[in-house]
Amino acid sequence: MNTPGTERTTMRISDVSAHTLSSPIDPPQERHFLGGTRRLLKRDVVLVVVETADGAVGYAPAGASSSAMREYFDDASHSDFAGLLEHEVAPQVLGEEIETADDLHALVAEADLPAFLESQAVAPLDVAFYDLLGKERGAPVYDLLAEGGDVTTELPLYASAGMYMEPEGYAEQAKAIQDRGFGGYKYRPGLGVEADLRTLRLIREAVGPGMDVMIDAHTWWKLREHSYGFEAVVDLVNRMAEYDPYWLEEPVEPADYDAYRRLADAVDVPLAGGESEETPDGLIALAETGAVSFLQGDVRHHRGFTGCWEAVQYCLGRDVTFVPHQFGTNLGLVANAHLTAAAPGSELLEYPVFGTDTAGMYPFPLAEEILVENPTIADGTLTVPDGPGLGVEVDTDVVDRYPHIDGPWTEFHYEEA
Repeated sequence: MNTPGTERTTMRISDVSAHTLSSPIDPPQERHFLGGTRRLLKRDVVLVVVETADGAVGYAPAGASSSAMREYFDDASHSDFAGLLEHEVAPQVLGEEIETADDLHALVAEADLPAFLESQAVAPLDVAFYDLLGKERGAPVYDLLAEGGDVTTELPLYASAGMYMEPEGYAEQAKAIQDRGFGGYKYRPGLGVEADLRTLRLIREAVGPGMDVMIDAHTWWKLREHSYGFEAVVDLVNRMAEYDPYWLEEPVEPADYDAYRRLADAVDVPLAGGESEETPDGLIALAETGAVSFLQGDVRHHRGFTGCWEAVQYCLGRDVTFVPHQFGTNLGLVANAHLTAAAPGSELLEYPVFGTDTAGMYPFPLAEEILVENPTIADGTLTVPDGPGLGVEVDTDVVDRYPHIDGPWTEFHYEEA
């Protein structure tokens, strides 16, 4: 691995704990898309705490996807993933002398997990390792990653919201987010071809030409018999081009690289993807297609800072920009912010907007409450914390305030054909 921050500092891990938390959405919300309804019940979070024999503590968010866990468990949940970390991954590292992140990855590999699950299981340990390393050296993580290179600590955010509503609702939300000072708005369509086109037109009319508009189109291929066919997607995207979308994210199934290539050749709208890739190698493989202009790794999914840094390095000097995926708590926001601050050519960061007002997707108070003090965001710009490690203090009281609730966080109900 081409791992940053390889100056050796020995630490011995004495404890790894993983806490599954749930932030209820009460009452549950229903969002209607073409051919079905999505119910939002809660948001689950796994908080990982790593302690060393010297008494130092590092923190990290974990973000195992349901598909990764189903590869290992039947009827998987986030609590299963926390158990995996504590009972199968932690024993590989407890009591071991660890000098570099590569040492940590080699030890976790001995658990012999499926590649997809290993990538997500080692990720929080890697992030916590860098938090610990930064605290020991008195340096922010972004300096450890940059190794003396330039850093960017004032990061423009694009607001990520817009989940299944009437076209007018998207436009109203985009304007509310613009009024908060954000320069970009990402939304999730899936109402049908004509309604999706109308949605983008109304958004552009509401915000004018000065705001970037990103389209997260993953619903287009998840609608079962209502899924948009390839030719329909090409036609729709070419019609959308009139309204100048900044990028089109996951418009085809993530594993279908050929469809990515064909779509990129057929449209003028830049494509984005990567969050669904199983490993950092998958991120690089997607970038190698030449089809995506924006590569979206996530320190919670892709082997932490170490794995994402491999993708960052690949993007250098190529026509693809690394822009992290981030759809969790503010602890995940800060972790991905440190990566972005250190990554040459990467300045933009995803900021999910939660709340009950017009701008918010749905209530998720744990997203902010997980930190004692949240990072400064002003006029759509995040100031990356400059304290040692991640530079934030985790409020461990959330473990008691937000106990885990069994069951899925969301449900999809499809109309019968």
